[in-house]
Order: sequence, then C-alpha cells, then structure tokens
Amino acid sequence: QADVEGFLYNLFSDPDIIRLPPLLTPLQGFLANEIARSRAPKSRAAYESIGGGSPIVRITNQQADALETELKARGVESKVFVGMRYWHPFTEEALEQIQQYEPTKLVILPLYPQYSISSSGSSLRVLDKRFRENTAAWSPLKIDHTVVSEWYQRPGYLQAQADLILEQIATLTDEERKSLKVMFSAHGVPESYIEAGDPYQKQIENCCALIMDRVGSDVEWVLSYQSRVGPVQWLQPYTDTVLEELGASGLKNLVVVPISFVSEHIETLEEID
Repeated sequence: QADVEGFLYNLFSDPDIIRLPPLLTPLQGFLANEIARSRAPKSRAAYESIGGGSPIVRITNQQADALETELKARGVESKVFVGMRYWHPFTEEALEQIQQYEPTKLVILPLYPQYSISSSGSSLRVLDKRFRENTAAWSPLKIDHTVVSEWYQRPGYLQAQADLILEQIATLTDEERKSLKVMFSAHGVPESYIEAGDPYQKQIENCCALIMDRVGSDVEWVLSYQSRVGPVQWLQPYTDTVLEELGASGLKNLVVVPISFVSEHIETLEEID
C-alpha cells in the first residue's frame, strides 16, 4: 500500500505532469504529497480489483527479454535494460546496471509509441539530467547515444495493432458486424500541452488512421481520451463520454483499442473495463 502512495507522489511531483506557475513551483512537493494521499485509497482499490498490483514490470521485462532474443537472432549482441520513471526499477537503477555492463553504444527506447512532453519527454529529461551530472561516464565520446523518440508509424507496430483488431472482428458474425465500431482510447494530456506545441495529439490521430488503413475502410472508428486528472481541460472527447454515447446510439459491438499503451496496466485492466 505504501508503494501506491509513493508511486503517486513521484508521478505528481513531476513538473512535466503537473505544471505549476513559476511562483508556485516551490509547492510542487507539498501538492504532490496531498494529491497522492487523497488519491491513494481509490488507487489501492483499483489495484486490488486487478489482482493486487500492476503487471507492467513483469510484462516490460518479458518485452526486454524478447527484444534481446530477437536482436541476437539478427546477429546483434546486446543487453536490454529496463528503467521506470516513477517506481522500481527506476531509471537510475537501470543506469547503474548499464555502467557495469560498459557498452560503447546505447539505444534509448521509450515505451511510448507516440511522443509527448509528459511521457517520453519526461523520461528523456531525467536521462539528460543524469548524463549531465556525470559527463565523464556518459560522454558521447565514451558511449554513442541514440534516442528513438517516437515509433508509432513503424510498419511492424501498425500491422500488429491491425492484426489484433482484425482478430476480434473475425469472431463476429456478418450480422454482428453491421453494428460495429472500433474505439481507440488514448491516454489524455491537458489541452495546454498541445497548445504549447506537444505533437502527441497529431501523432495519435495519424497513428489511428494508419492502423485503420490496414484494417479496411469498411470499419468505422472513433478516437477518445482517458485518464484525465484535476480540474483543467484535457483532450476530448473523453472515453467515458464516448462509451455512453455509443451505448445510447444502439451500437451492439465495440472493439476497444488502448492505443497509447504497450503493456497491461491499471488504465487498461481496470479503468477501461
């Protein structure tokens, strides 16, 4: 239970998640603590409903092992490390392991297909800070860095998403397909981020369109946004609102695609359900 509150504190103390006016910046830690404490009971109940904890670390480690195996099969000797932004294993823990491994090349792969200031941007900011704190260890002259900042447009990713959608559609009869829609549910961000130049919304929209090009033009689809926090305006339409509207319209079959997630977590296992 302490893990939940600690995770929430780390999340809301991130200035890329909760942006305060300059004069209020010194209060970031205090506000994060208050938000974490108030939200913790509800979050604990949500985690209990999915088995008592998130599977994201286990799944991410499985993805890392699979990537390492695939790279070796292609003749690339490599080691894949996992670092999380807000809880163990932290980015700093992964960096310690990387230093012990002593690579000459480092590929940084945020597990966010679409770039946002609040996701990939936040993670890369932490990495940059750590690199600057120890320039001797992380100098480009010693370790060649490459960053994959976004990869939503990669053919393999698009086809994998399309295949999963088509797999679900294939379970429906011809009659059932007459009342069918695909709903992409993406993690939301405040509208102010988009107004400040964050490319996330455009990348999400492009990504969905590219996937549906592979699924087929005869399937209708809609995009919505989930996981909003606080009183500020977030990207719309909201997932819960769209679900109510689709239900009221008489729609019988819906394929829900959590588009900005690459592993199961509380947003996909509890919030969408």
